[in-house]
Amino acid sequence: MTDLEDAPRTGTTPTTPVVHRTAILAIILVTYFMIILDNSIIFTGLPSIQATMDFSPTGLTWVQDAYTLVFGGLLLLGARAGDIVGRRRLFIIGLVVFSVASLLVGAAPSGDVMVAARALQGVGAAILAPLSLSLLTATFPEGRERSRAVALYAAVAGIGASAGMVVGGVLADLISWRAGFFLNLPIGAVMIVLAVRYLVELPRARGRFDVVGAVTATLGVGALIFGIISSSEVGWASPRTLVSLAVGVLLLVALVVNEGRVEQPIMPLRLFASRARSGAYAIRFLYLGAMMGFFFFTTQFLQEVFGWSPLQAGLGFLPMTIVNFAVALSVPRLLDRLPSVVVLGAGVAVTFAGMLWLSRVDQGDSFVTGVALPMVLIGLGQGLAFAPLTSYALVGISGADAASGLLNTFHQLGSSLGLAVLVAVGTSAAAAAGGADPVGVLSRRVEVALTGSSVMIAIAFLVVVLVVLPGDLAQRRGHDGRA
Repeated sequence: MTDLEDAPRTGTTPTTPVVHRTAILAIILVTYFMIILDNSIIFTGLPSIQATMDFSPTGLTWVQDAYTLVFGGLLLLGARAGDIVGRRRLFIIGLVVFSVASLLVGAAPSGDVMVAARALQGVGAAILAPLSLSLLTATFPEGRERSRAVALYAAVAGIGASAGMVVGGVLADLISWRAGFFLNLPIGAVMIVLAVRYLVELPRARGRFDVVGAVTATLGVGALIFGIISSSEVGWASPRTLVSLAVGVLLLVALVVNEGRVEQPIMPLRLFASRARSGAYAIRFLYLGAMMGFFFFTTQFLQEVFGWSPLQAGLGFLPMTIVNFAVALSVPRLLDRLPSVVVLGAGVAVTFAGMLWLSRVDQGDSFVTGVALPMVLIGLGQGLAFAPLTSYALVGISGADAASGLLNTFHQLGSSLGLAVLVAVGTSAAAAAGGADPVGVLSRRVEVALTGSSVMIAIAFLVVVLVVLPGDLAQRRGHDGRA
């Protein structure tokens, strides 16, 4: 992909902006990589964070969920703000917010401050993620170049998540868990300079902010997560749990009603008219919920059951990272030869096999057979699945709708809600098992939680077969819903 100009080769006027597509793509990919990296870089430092900040096992969940919840809840509003305020300007503001928040997380003196700073990081990510995608679709016209750019964007999602485990482990062991967040400062600074230099401001759209939609989405999912996490501490029959869950459901119902009435919704319901697209959103939600559980519990198993250091635990994810990287880079060529639904289905099925295998791991198993080989399958499956998932979510919709951020919203809300469910299930199972051996209790907790991840992946595969495949066939015949 070479740098191209907007205007024809002849008659170019001095006011015609030059679009440096390669530079813009690099800015988008590096920025998105930084955001996704922060989704997982914290995992290998969780045992150290828990000890330093005195978190309970369930309270530790908020270190991750504060980020993903705010990230997912405000994505839609961030996308709309970019359309109205200006994508270039808001993108730069998002980089500043994310970088400053990273500094605050790294310097946090207490658990409460850390969770608050993680939430602020989520605000910056909620600005950057949808704008990255909308800038990509605006820069590359639909066709081969956009397909390649989208495949690279999707590869970053998978590679960033697994690479974060390795980077986080190395930094946590050699320096401190805080170093992973300080790393964002130089990267963010360079991206700000390049964004000022290369990004071209796109035409703005008149409109209003759907504040009600953003608030009901964020608070609704937040109430559900709070209720689910509370259940492992006070029980499902507790008034705190029941009220939280009821409030969450009511707020999400209000969200749907609001989006069907407002003139400029942040979540246009018409985007769900396509079965293939709706299925892709559901799979993204389930898949990321399972993967967050995988990262959260596997790193604790490696450190607290196998007795590994953060560095060893981070390097322990290399089988997944290497395979994921290699497969993700080859997927664009694979998609030229095979239907997207076949690649997607194969990716989800292979992920299920790896996750189910990993859920059987026990403290007496070896790393190679108990962890590494299942990770190879998970890395292979993730590398295959992400590109077609992204393509299905974007096909046939305008740039403005792509900027609505629904793809990333389901990604992040699936991460936060899925992790909350798996933590609650794992904690309840460990409590029921009892026992004075903390290693045995944690091992049981990990087994149950990863079994839950396997169930989520199995449901995602059913969505591929029962929703995406028929939707894909209908779309090819021209009968599927259009945005």
